[in-house]
Amino acid sequence: MTVTANPVYRNVPSPLHAILLAGTVPLFLGALLSDIAYFKTYEIQWSNFASWLIAAGLVFCGLALLFALVNLFRADQKSGRPAVYLLLLLVTWVIGLVNAFEHAKDAWAAMPMGLYLSVVITVLACIAAWTGLTNLRSGGAQ
Repeated sequence: MTVTANPVYRNVPSPLHAILLAGTVPLFLGALLSDIAYFKTYEIQWSNFASWLIAAGLVFCGLALLFALVNLFRADQKSGRPAVYLLLLLVTWVIGLVNAFEHAKDAWAAMPMGLYLSVVITVLACIAAWTGLTNLRSGGAQ
């Protein structure tokens, strides 16, 4: 007796994609922690640290976004998960860019909106990394 089943194809991120995606989380988290430190101490250097961390997070997120776009074209069209992943990264990048513009203001003018935006992009980066780093499957049970 021969039993055949539909094979399960896993679409996992490449190592470079995973590094870029995973790198966005600590960079945006570092920016959030710097914003919190600035909010509590009013030391302007914390705002500068946050600005640089946001810029680096945008680079990592933008490159991961390119990988996600390629993955969307290669993925099975029945599954909507690659599209959700791409959309999460895109929203994270756009709000991160708005946050970078907010931090480009004078340090006193960047608060509290810069802190709020840092919270949002950190949460979005965590959700995007969770979505992107889990094994994406097509066919079979999920």
